[in-house]
Formats: sequence, structure tokens, C-alpha cells
Amino acid sequence: MAEELEHPARKIIVAIDGPAGAGKSTIARHLAERFGLLNLESGAMYRAFALKALRSGTPVSDAAALEALAEKTTITLEPAESGNRVFLDGEEVTAHLRDAAVTEAASKVSVFPPIRARMVKLQQQLGARGGVVMEGRDIGTVVFPHAEVKIFLDAAPEVRGLRRYEQMGPAPVAAAEEVVRELRARDERDRNRADSPLKAAEDAVLIDSTNLTLEEVVNEAERIVKKKISIN
Repeated sequence: MAEELEHPARKIIVAIDGPAGAGKSTIARHLAERFGLLNLESGAMYRAFALKALRSGTPVSDAAALEALAEKTTITLEPAESGNRVFLDGEEVTAHLRDAAVTEAASKVSVFPPIRARMVKLQQQLGARGGVVMEGRDIGTVVFPHAEVKIFLDAAPEVRGLRRYEQMGPAPVAAAEEVVRELRARDERDRNRADSPLKAAEDAVLIDSTNLTLEEVVNEAERIVKKKISIN
């Protein structure tokens, strides 16, 4: 049940950044539900665009064609009890976004800076009136640099890697050490890429979850949001 708060709380923007495996998606979902905010899922938006590319026969390796397609694309999100409903050009496509082909295509279209720029523009449009929470790697620095609440969620690579390993199920295909190595490599790419590198905004509040339980991280994130609300 959403927290009963005064009107200004409905207009805030909460930006959550951090490396892979830090638990950003979990915290974003919780804050959205608790405070009645729209959870802007960047991954869902990229998958929706990838679905359009596949349907239209646009090669996911053709940057120019994808850019032209993006200019004619509208993606919106609507909160629902089971998570966001995703609409592509007015059609709900939520049920199609977890298809393997769509997921694979999304990972390919997202590498092109023009596509990332277009998605950022759409995200900014959706969050223009506030009342949203969004997680990623450049939300507080690029997408919503004026967000009222900025959280940088981090943890030691070994801890994040172990969490990822445990999430893989009872029969993981990779050893824990391999998962940690892959996560460290991803950290290196994310922090050193030329386009929107991963870094904490100067005014972000750091939550290091290395030695914290999920409940403790959730409580700390709530405290940060409530503190900002009380100030306003």
C-alpha cells in the first residue's frame, strides 16, 4: 500500500544509480509502491523499442535506421499491481517484452548513442511532472540531474557477485568466481565508457549495502526519501 503523503511527495523524482548487482531494481520497485511513484524502467523501454525494430524489420545493427525509427516511436509506462504496463505507440506490449529475441535485440540497440539519447529524452518527458523513481547508471547525472532525491547504491564486487550467483537458481551454469569476474569486467566498462559513465552525482547519498540486509537497505532508502519530503 502506498504511503499516505502530502501532495509534494507525489511530485518528487528519485534517482537511483549504482553498479550491476547492487539491488537498484528491487529498491526502485519498493519505493515506487511505498510512495505512490511511477517506476520508470529503462530496460522495459529499450525492450519495447527493440520489439518495434523486430516487427518493422529494421536491422538492430543499423544505427541510422534505428535512429530514424526511434524518432517515430512513443513509449509510455503505466503502474499496475503486478508492475508497469508498457505501451508502444499506444499498444500494450507488456507480455511480449520478456521474449528471448526481444531481450537479445534490446542489448544490441542500446549500444548506439543516438538510441540512448532518444530513450533519455523519452524518460525525461515521462518524468517531467515528477512523481517518478528510476534506476540505472546515469540517472542522477544525465537523465534527471535535478532530481530531488539521488541515491547511489553500491556494494563490494564480491558481495554483488555472490548475490547474482545465488539468483541464478539451484543449478547455476557458472562458478561464483566466474560471476564475480564478469561483474568486475562490467564495472570497468560502465565506469570508463565515453558515453554516460557510471559515477555518483555530487549530491547523491551513498548506501553501501555490503554489510546490510535487504530490509536495512530498504529502510535506509525510505529514510532518505522521507527526509527530503519533510524538508519540502
